[in-house]
Amino acid sequence: MSGVWVFKNGVVRLVENPGAEPLDGNRQGSSSARRKVLVHVPSNEVITCYEDLESKLLSLGWERYYDDPDLLQFHKQSTVHLISLPRDFNKFKSIHMYDIVVKNRNMFEVRDM
Repeated sequence: MSGVWVFKNGVVRLVENPGAEPLDGNRQGSSSARRKVLVHVPSNEVITCYEDLESKLLSLGWERYYDDPDLLQFHKQSTVHLISLPRDFNKFKSIHMYDIVVKNRNMFEVRDM
């Protein structure tokens, strides 16, 4: 990840694409902001739904947990990693994508659409 660290009102945050949003954090009128997508690298497939993602994760040795009805959770037995995702795919954000990328090196990447 790269970007610019912005300090405002006592809060520090990383702006991944500083040209897409003003430094004051005002996003209104920012039509140049790009949407992030999760890509399965071996197949070069953009993940467009949880069914596709679940299929890829299961093939990599992840198991689905059904403990929390508000989340989709996956665990890999050989590790302490847990992937927790919002049940609604429309709430699937770049932070969730990067979590998947970090826990599955060289299998997924986040790209600008």
